[in-house]
Amino acid sequence: MSSIADNIGSVTRRIQKATLQAGREPGAVHLLAVSKTRPPEDLREAFSAGQRAFGENYLQEALEKIEALSDLEDLEWHFIGPIQSNKTRQIASAFAWVHSVDRLKIARRLSEQRAPQLPPLNICLQVNINEEDSKSGCTIEQLPDLVAEIGELPNLSLRGLMAIPDPDQPEAGLRASFRKLANTLKQLKADHPDAGPLDTLSMGMSGDLEVAIAEGATWVRVGTALFGERPVKS
Repeated sequence: MSSIADNIGSVTRRIQKATLQAGREPGAVHLLAVSKTRPPEDLREAFSAGQRAFGENYLQEALEKIEALSDLEDLEWHFIGPIQSNKTRQIASAFAWVHSVDRLKIARRLSEQRAPQLPPLNICLQVNINEEDSKSGCTIEQLPDLVAEIGELPNLSLRGLMAIPDPDQPEAGLRASFRKLANTLKQLKADHPDAGPLDTLSMGMSGDLEVAIAEGATWVRVGTALFGERPVKS
């Protein structure tokens, strides 16, 4: 059975190979370790292997881990789950990135509740790229207005877009979904040059990261390939 350190090495090599094959600059793609439901000990092991960015879906669980691992320097916490309005204050305080903003109300609350002494909160807008009923996210059509309005908010840095395409579609459909997100970001950057860096595509997971990287991913969110199958919640 491979260790977490072995798995990080394996996934890192996959990322490097896919980046090279796509003709992109080395280091253009970052690994976000999706650590929801994993105990702090697993994150310590990943940290020892060089991993610094961790993605969490559940706020209370994340806050407990942030406290348990507060002795580790340079950890970067990313919130990647659905956001309820009553959770924004703690998210704004505890995280460096939020990948799952899907409406103006949430962005406004994060901006208002981000302490001014902290650096701007990096946010991505979550797009429901295949318009699935079961998934969170705004539509492509809603993005221009959202980008224009969120770009005016203080204490936020609008970094880009996040999506989770339908995993049951064939590879050609998956590739088309990733490409659509990348083209959308490119258009938003051209149309709203002052809204924020708009330099980030958070897309691709354990099973499809190579396709995502070929289409422009800058963050790939990987859980199973690093930590093994997720334990069944009781």
